[in-house]
Amino acid sequence: MHRRIFCITSLTTAVFAKPASISAAMLPLPGPLNARRLQLRHAASGATFSGIYHNGLRADPGALAELSEVLADTRTGETRSFDVAALDIAWEMGRRQRMAELIVLSGYRTVATNREVNGAVNSQHLRAAALDLQIPKARFGSFGEEAIELGRGGVGLYPTHGFIHLDSGPVRHWTDNGEPTPTAPMARRPPPRTAAEQRIDRIAEAWANSRQR
Repeated sequence: MHRRIFCITSLTTAVFAKPASISAAMLPLPGPLNARRLQLRHAASGATFSGIYHNGLRADPGALAELSEVLADTRTGETRSFDVAALDIAWEMGRRQRMAELIVLSGYRTVATNREVNGAVNSQHLRAAALDLQIPKARFGSFGEEAIELGRGGVGLYPTHGFIHLDSGPVRHWTDNGEPTPTAPMARRPPPRTAAEQRIDRIAEAWANSRQR
């Protein structure tokens, strides 16, 4: 009898315990709806990635290693741990645009490759923090506008070659001729860019031309 009373009392205490007493370690991890999934294909190497790279709280080291391989320098095969913030921007844009697969033209670049394509010395590709994505013509305008409105990192629009540059560097945007895009709100227009920064505008175009040699 005493044991039954004790059990009932213990159960009652557990049921009516204050929520504040629950340890944070006992809280469940984010479910599938919080996970971030990417499907990438590198146009130059043919390497692919398809899967979850982030569970909503932290990036998965194994998935990041695979993504770094897919986004390796295509001339040398050299890899560098790819910037999660840049991947998040690509994921967000793919989600907003409902694109099942993102086609990558350029990811990480070594110094030698960057020099070969006439890249800037401070290119975001050098720190594995930039992606040049091939965008279908019908989707190019909406993708570019939404990427600029997102307000995260750099956005370069290259409609002549059909790709858009995304990076996790300073917030800025430009077109083929290096001018701020007319669709961008005036309040978001960046200050005048230096000559070195303007060279970034030609990186993706030079890269595309080098692939045609």
